[in-house]
Amino acid sequence: MTDQRGGVVDESCVLTEGPWTHRFVGANGTRFHVVEAGTGPMVLFLHGFPEHWWAWHQMLPAVADAGFRAVAVDLRGYGASDKPPRGYDGYTLAADIAGLIRALGERSATIVGSGVGGMVGWTVASFHPPLVRRLVVLGAPHPLRLRAGIFADPRGQFAASTPALKFQLPRYEHVLTRDGAAAIAEILRRWGGPRWVAGSDFEAYAERCREAMCIPQAAFCALEGYRWAFRSLLRLHGYRFVRLMQKPLATPTLQLHGALDTASLPRTALGSGRYVVAPYEWRLLDGVGHFPHLEAPELVLGEILRWAKS
Repeated sequence: MTDQRGGVVDESCVLTEGPWTHRFVGANGTRFHVVEAGTGPMVLFLHGFPEHWWAWHQMLPAVADAGFRAVAVDLRGYGASDKPPRGYDGYTLAADIAGLIRALGERSATIVGSGVGGMVGWTVASFHPPLVRRLVVLGAPHPLRLRAGIFADPRGQFAASTPALKFQLPRYEHVLTRDGAAAIAEILRRWGGPRWVAGSDFEAYAERCREAMCIPQAAFCALEGYRWAFRSLLRLHGYRFVRLMQKPLATPTLQLHGALDTASLPRTALGSGRYVVAPYEWRLLDGVGHFPHLEAPELVLGEILRWAKS
């Protein structure tokens, strides 16, 4: 596959040098690309769609400087991690992260997840509670709140989810990667807050996301997670997933949500605390869209460190 400049894109495009180390780690039968900095208790960062580990490039050195082992991973199918044709269901994605925590030699971690990564974070904390010391979710309702919103709020969350409904179309990944993945920049623009989208950093960030989505098979794999989420609504293993997710979380959870998030509406995310029996905090971020870690990085960093240390 080629980018808009006509060059062939490969996984090396995400191996950016910086104050961190790139590694490849085997977990749950898959090879994951991880980027780490610092030593201490582990804080594991899970990116969303249409991103990759670079979503956390500002957070990694800052969290490492605060006395933590900061680790960002390319989720299954993204960036330089393996891109198997299967395994994009909620069970497997949670098992990936559980296996990764163990493979990195840790007994537990603070998980920070944004968007799709936040949904995975909720699931890991639910299915593998001993491995998640603390949870921070950004722009991610609890999966059962999202499901309820899609069904019960046709003018709200269902309408907001229509771009993801298009992802169900066969071979839609070719639409995403057309013209150097121009559609990826449009998604970032649609979901991001207006201040960030109009800012000086937006175009460079969108360029990185576009390039990473042009890695062969990355777009297909990214869409498979969305496809499972919708198809599972009508299938037995989806019903079983819902039943398992109803178990209350015993992990202290901090939920940060942009007031201008048009992908996961604040009113959808607001009721997520009902699934947490441990200490829980909700914070709505004014003027912020679906990407709080990029739109309000200093505020989000402070909240992550506060939660990880508490």
